[in-house]
Amino acid sequence: MRPTSGPLCGPTYGAGTSGQQAIAWRVVPPRSPETLWPPPDWDCPENKLPPRRREGVWMDFSLSEQQEMLRKIARDFFTNELPKSSVKEMAKDTRGYSLELWHKMADLGWMGLVLPEEYGGSGGSFVDLAILLEEMGRACLPGPFFSTVVLGASIVMEAGSEVQRERLLPKLARGELVLTLAVAEPYVLSHTGVFEVRARNVEGGYIIDGTKLFVPDAHVADYIICAAKTGRGSTLFLVDTKSHGLSCTVLPAMSSERQCEVKFNQVKVSKADVLGKVNRGKEYIDKVLTRAAAAKCAEMLGGAEQVMEMTVAYAKERVQFGRAIGAFQAIQHHCANMLNDLDACRCVARRAVWMVSEGMPCAREVSLAKAWVNEAYHRMTLLGHEIHGAIAFQHDHDMHLYFKQAKLGEMAFGDTAYHEEIIAREMGL
Repeated sequence: MRPTSGPLCGPTYGAGTSGQQAIAWRVVPPRSPETLWPPPDWDCPENKLPPRRREGVWMDFSLSEQQEMLRKIARDFFTNELPKSSVKEMAKDTRGYSLELWHKMADLGWMGLVLPEEYGGSGGSFVDLAILLEEMGRACLPGPFFSTVVLGASIVMEAGSEVQRERLLPKLARGELVLTLAVAEPYVLSHTGVFEVRARNVEGGYIIDGTKLFVPDAHVADYIICAAKTGRGSTLFLVDTKSHGLSCTVLPAMSSERQCEVKFNQVKVSKADVLGKVNRGKEYIDKVLTRAAAAKCAEMLGGAEQVMEMTVAYAKERVQFGRAIGAFQAIQHHCANMLNDLDACRCVARRAVWMVSEGMPCAREVSLAKAWVNEAYHRMTLLGHEIHGAIAFQHDHDMHLYFKQAKLGEMAFGDTAYHEEIIAREMGL
């Protein structure tokens, strides 16, 4: 999934700081042309080649050797360190995740995977991050990785000054900092241009008033990046969660995720805590939420793959009426439908991730991917439940974790209707 033009980055592996393997990154040569689509010598009239092919930038569906190693290490790590029993235990914990696991992930270099090396990161690509997120989706990883790395780090990289980057990103890469992003409000769930939370300009800084909803992991965050109305636009503020006047309440949720209501009551921030340009917050938020939607598709794809594997394995081993239930036509058709959905998810999600990674305009492709994965992952979990029968509805069974994860992912960063509106707008309708 990399272009063949220009140097490529890939991971190498060496001894880590805690007995695990750490990840460093290096420049690697382009891979063989045989792995590319369409092949360079494809005999086709120039005007029928895909646009990106004509421009010399191709999508490569295969993973590099280094990316395969990253996937294997992540899968082995979560298999050993995060059994489903631990996921269920973390759901009961007030914090919602394991600090020990968090620090092990930091030692592996995953917090700084896509950060530049000058900030303590590994300089990986967004595709590399998506590979990691797929494995996290398979493992149903709870905790603030997504809110810190995908949301927080992206906003700081996109809008932060050099001083702010040097102050925040090295700590984030070491796993010493948790960030989150506060956008949604009681009457503003998806649109990013109008907010009721306001920031008044006063001497020496701003005073923020209002309520934000569904702020992920705010209860454990060190800083909340808050979008607030200022003058004729919106502005991003870096708010210390220990600030006077800030209160946080964890909202009831159907799964192990932690969504919070955050109230700002005369919370004062300095001008040094403004992220990006004043009244230009929407530009930064739109970019980061597009990346977040693509990243969420990758995470959901990993979960969908696990649901498919669990269900097919069960259909092969569960015996009823003297033979495995996978021998019955109804079960075969259900499994075939699940595979159709999974393959389509893989195609649209990885295309969206690749386009984000390449910096291409991709609002339509990301919305196509999110709208499709929302529905497909949900359908797959329903069929998985149906094939497993009553056993999957028991709380001890793992299938319900994926059903809840599918529902949570469906609502995150735009539901299907929201993204269909974007698709229609991109089509000129």
